[in-house]
Amino acid sequence: MKFSLSIAFLALFAFTACEIDEPPARNTRNRPAPRYPNPEQTQYPAQPQPFQDDTMQPPSTPPTDVAVTPPQSVPAPTAPPTAKGDYPYGVPVEGKPGFVRSPYSPDKMTDVRGYAPGTEVKDPYTQKIFLVP
Repeated sequence: MKFSLSIAFLALFAFTACEIDEPPARNTRNRPAPRYPNPEQTQYPAQPQPFQDDTMQPPSTPPTDVAVTPPQSVPAPTAPPTAKGDYPYGVPVEGKPGFVRSPYSPDKMTDVRGYAPGTEVKDPYTQKIFLVP
């Protein structure tokens, strides 16, 4: 009887010693990157629209009587900046609102949700600019 009682107490103490009281401490130095992006961040942030105020006139500067001499070396002419009308428009994809086919890569779709019509967008495949229809 004494022998079985002592074995029972020994088994009880062994069983309670195996119980984990608190979780192990986490290593904060080598944290893995989050699997999913923060939902507050968007994949393509909206581009700011230019503000055009026709009522404001630039301040006029009085003419000066300073003679300007041309520089000795003339720099090579650079290409003029392209106007907004020089870019082609994307083609809307039927059945998928917010997606267009770029004129530069017509076999691939580009997501333009959140962009206003007429906005300049860079084709992610060819890095060329086209306009949102």
